Amino acid sequence: MRLNLVKKTIGAALAIMLFGSMPLYSAQDKPADNMQILRDKIKGDKKLVVATNMELTESEAKGFWPIYDVYQKDLQKINRRMANLLDSYAADFRTKSLTDDKAKKLIDEALSIEQAEADLKGTYAAKLGKVLPAKKVARYLQIENKIRAVIKYDIAQGVPLVQ
Repeated sequence: MRLNLVKKTIGAALAIMLFGSMPLYSAQDKPADNMQILRDKIKGDKKLVVATNMELTESEAKGFWPIYDVYQKDLQKINRRMANLLDSYAADFRTKSLTDDKAKKLIDEALSIEQAEADLKGTYAAKLGKVLPAKKVARYLQIENKIRAVIKYDIAQGVPLVQ
């Protein structure tokens, strides 16, 4: 699958686009306009990866892309929640101020985010099922899962264990 070639080159960049820049040890020093350019480029690259791998007919594409676009916007809300969670953890990690109470809140929010992502996926799988055959819905969910797995792996590499 062509996705394998692309995921290595855009995984870290997608993490930046989707979750923002969340360094745990240093401050972000890039101007905001450059970050927006990067986000726009990566969004286009992700859409190209999806388009290349979906093999949609013209009529399928007419139904798929509007749903895809709204799904991506809804995923951004989840991604922002994750970025906020990671920012909170990073602040506590840097200052060595993570308490059991704060850790419990982080756990609860992380689980809530995972549930929200699963619920969102289910909602959009049903919507996609109205415009695509089930095999193509499954293919899209696989593509999205692979991209998100690369992103989550890249993020996990940069997040130190709780001390």
